[in-house]
Amino acid sequence: MGFVVGLVLGLVLGLALIVFFVRSENARSKKRTDLAATVSALARMSVEDSRKLLSPEYYPSWVVFAQRQKLDWLNVQLEKIWPFVNEAASELIKANVEPILEQYRPVILASLSFSKFTLGTVAPQFTGVSIIEDGKEGITMELEMQWDGNPSIILDIKTYLGVSLPVQVKNIGFTGVFRLIFRPLVAEFPCFGAVCFSLRQKKKLDFTLKVVGGEMSSIPGLSDAIESTIRDAVEDSITWPVRKIFPILPGDYSDLELKPVGTLEVKLVQAKELTNKDLIGKSDPYAVLYVRPLRDRMKKSKTINNQLNPIWNEHFEFVIEDASTQHLVVKIYDDERIQASELIGCAQIQLSELEPGKVKDLWLKLVKDLEIQRDNKNRGQVHLELLYIPSGKQNEFVSPFSQNYSMTSLEKVFKTGATANGNGANEGDGPKKRDIIVRGVLSITIISAEDLPPVDLMGKADPFVVLSLNKSGAKNKTRVVNESLNPVWNQTFDFMVEDGLHDMLILEIWDHDTFGKDFMGRCILTLTRVLMEGEYKETLSLDGAKSGKLNLRLKWTHQPIFRDS
Repeated sequence: MGFVVGLVLGLVLGLALIVFFVRSENARSKKRTDLAATVSALARMSVEDSRKLLSPEYYPSWVVFAQRQKLDWLNVQLEKIWPFVNEAASELIKANVEPILEQYRPVILASLSFSKFTLGTVAPQFTGVSIIEDGKEGITMELEMQWDGNPSIILDIKTYLGVSLPVQVKNIGFTGVFRLIFRPLVAEFPCFGAVCFSLRQKKKLDFTLKVVGGEMSSIPGLSDAIESTIRDAVEDSITWPVRKIFPILPGDYSDLELKPVGTLEVKLVQAKELTNKDLIGKSDPYAVLYVRPLRDRMKKSKTINNQLNPIWNEHFEFVIEDASTQHLVVKIYDDERIQASELIGCAQIQLSELEPGKVKDLWLKLVKDLEIQRDNKNRGQVHLELLYIPSGKQNEFVSPFSQNYSMTSLEKVFKTGATANGNGANEGDGPKKRDIIVRGVLSITIISAEDLPPVDLMGKADPFVVLSLNKSGAKNKTRVVNESLNPVWNQTFDFMVEDGLHDMLILEIWDHDTFGKDFMGRCILTLTRVLMEGEYKETLSLDGAKSGKLNLRLKWTHQPIFRDS
């Protein structure tokens, strides 16, 4: 009996173990299959797929999505043929750069040329390659390059005093991205008609200057002048959008040449909360604006003395060669008079963010360096109005900007309307030019304010608003609303504006006291929007205050007048 019971128990236990083992193996097999499917799906994922699944804040700092492929094989082959590349490239670079060096030659020098130019024995290293999808016919390739070479570059410098100085350019360190464009594609080997070459991005360019057998300090300011000339020559010779075109097959490739594609009109309105760089008093800020950092293309504003919230209201115009890649840079400096100006902060905006023909009003946060993405220090903000007009479409868009009193696109619109009413000049009036000043009545309704900061001991205020035009100096003010942080005025004021394109409206809120008044905040507006829209309602946050908003309505009634010039 015991034998039978033991046999039955053994069979049951054996069957149970077999069933458990089979189920365990099936479960492990299913997990391996699911894992394999998951790995396979991950392997098929693109960078864009991963970015859709997780937002950037979930990625650790060491995760980098590389869009460039490594080029170790190219570097190995380049080292083998570098002696031949050095000889050919040295002559090509010398022939192209030397005329530009002469173009940017400092005024203190009589001549500036190369007496020796070789790239040395160290080949550059290509660290990555990527293909750019720009929607155009052709192939665009970008190569990232790093070069810490040992070139032999000697500049032959002659002064007006008859002194000749051989200056050596040494310790060159360069990192950048070169762009190659193969266009147009043709049905003939090698399947493209020409190659365009350009320095797409200059990440780093360092070098030192040394007089052979002498000291650079022998001529004050010579080192800075030559360094600036070299950088300008690099910028103007090969830096994008400048490109060198090498025809491969016979044909007309004029469409690949550098040419203007539009105009960027900029109104530098104001800046606020700038960092104070002076130990005594306040900074004396001025702005430098550019699209291409060339001396003859950089614009400089006037200097506003002893002010951390400067108002410029100045107009500038820039020629654009590639709206898809170029950007506007604004740098704010503190004018130190005799000493070199000190950078307060800088900002930039991509022109691709602008809608052609539409004014973009924006505040840009100032940072210490454009290459540094994160800058938590408050260096201030700069206020701009931007308008991009593509070439050939000037008559299709309304331009409210003008650097001087010449007729702008907006004036042309008003003049067209005036001509239709019989008030314009006839085409046969001769060479005498008749321009128009944008003159009219600006109606401002101060509706109310909200959440004003308390200034009285009882936690209240007696606010009133002072309205003024920056250019004409005309002023007016509202009545005083006693003991209120949310006052309601509903008062309308009319100003005769003689030059609406170049004037500004300043609204200041003050607290009325028996023996004086306390400043509570202000708003500054250009008249661009009301000129274009005719009438609008706006709620503005107060500058110079911890809190507070001002509600108002603006209306423009234009009364164009002509002037002869």
